[in-house]
Amino acid sequence: MTDLPIVCTLSAEGLRARKQGLLAQVARRATGMTKIPAGYRLEFDAGSDTLSLVATMIDAERQCCRFLQFELSVGPDLVPLTLTLTGPEGTQQFLEALLDEA
Repeated sequence: MTDLPIVCTLSAEGLRARKQGLLAQVARRATGMTKIPAGYRLEFDAGSDTLSLVATMIDAERQCCRFLQFELSVGPDLVPLTLTLTGPEGTQQFLEALLDEA
């Protein structure tokens, strides 16, 4: 995979709206957030509405933050959902700023 620049293509207004809307909703639903090399791992309850919201966020973010890699783990027996967000060097700091403001 080619390292893409760590940049969001949303306008300042679009980014502000995303932070206050979709990203804030996802951040509030996280039951755990752990720093990992090159990113973050988030845990969520296994509810269908949470899964749908996380999938919507992944689809939106992959279009404006093309450097991000998303790994969503949905295990058996309704264990918590796990979302791993990683990317090139600097991704963890980018996500930290994004999630802190969400």
